[in-house]
Amino acid sequence: MERDRDDFPEIREAVRALAAQFPGDYWRGLDRDKAYPQAFVAALTEAGYLAALIPEAYGGSGLPLAAAVAILEEIHASGGNGAACHAQMYTMGTLLRYGSEAQKQQWLPEIASGRLRLQAFGVTEPTSGTDTLSLVTTAVRDGAVYRVNGQKVWTSRVEHSDLMLLLARTTPREQVTRKGDGLSVFVVDLREAVGETVEIRPIETMINHATTAVYFDDLRVPAENLIGEEGKGFRYILDGMNAERILIASECIGDAEWFIDKARGYAVEREVFGRPIGQNQGIQFPVARAYARSQAARLMVQRAAQLFDNGESCGKEANMAKLLASEASWAAADMCLQTHGGYGFAAEYDVERKFRETRLYQVAPISTNLILAYLAEHVLGLPRSY
Repeated sequence: MERDRDDFPEIREAVRALAAQFPGDYWRGLDRDKAYPQAFVAALTEAGYLAALIPEAYGGSGLPLAAAVAILEEIHASGGNGAACHAQMYTMGTLLRYGSEAQKQQWLPEIASGRLRLQAFGVTEPTSGTDTLSLVTTAVRDGAVYRVNGQKVWTSRVEHSDLMLLLARTTPREQVTRKGDGLSVFVVDLREAVGETVEIRPIETMINHATTAVYFDDLRVPAENLIGEEGKGFRYILDGMNAERILIASECIGDAEWFIDKARGYAVEREVFGRPIGQNQGIQFPVARAYARSQAARLMVQRAAQLFDNGESCGKEANMAKLLASEASWAAADMCLQTHGGYGFAAEYDVERKFRETRLYQVAPISTNLILAYLAEHVLGLPRSY
């Protein structure tokens, strides 16, 4: 099926060619073994795609977020999964925007080259969930270091990352005048800390997502690893969260395209009662509706990326992009599984794997209900619900 897109055609073609080297049986094997796609991530790194947003001055490509959207969309539309490494695209944004020149010179070229991986983002905690301002992991200044104690959960890819971006409380909540103050962002070097002051416990999940719980026991972080000003970390990560939501939305669009193409192909080939099932409106209409929904959501993703790249406020658009794209991908997944009938549950068709993978985005990185609450209060002016 011809795809309706004309932005970054050369990048898209090259990503499709790379993704073709990692077909369904590659991803099925990883899913079965709960293994990390090392070869795929290495290929993306070698091709420079994980350094797409890093400026050329630091060894990257200096591309806009819209280009990263194209990269991740094509990976997912080709049947792959960019979640294994997508954080390296947006996590470094906090360092790029708010880090010192010395910090950027120290880490960004190493990240761009692939010699270092920054793929872990330590924010969520067991007791706070998405209530980020209630997190309790502490970082207490002690001379030239901060001592970090606490726990993070759903910290994905940390076992496959050299560095972590960590949000911790440097001022007790009861001592701040504004609830968004008192949180700070640090770059944590995991290479020597894991097994000593950092413990990682994998979490078994319904998808192969390499997610974990992380425990900090008097971890010493050099004071020079503090990003920006102490206590201002929450506002620093907001830009990163907008980029994250836009990029996740692009993956959902890619998933939706994969499901629609898969269902269309099967509907044309599969014959029951002497005719292709795609001739029946009961099959046609759900496929057509999924296509329309995905295309509408894609426009919102493009709009959000455009605003982000122009340096304009995009919180509303980033949230709506994630909401609409995740709902479009989930509707397409359900449609695709129904179109395949019993064969949709067979691993060899890849539908059930992608079905499970795209379901995540109704929950993460922010749940649908929280997006709706944000839109209701901050866009529509309704009373605060939480």
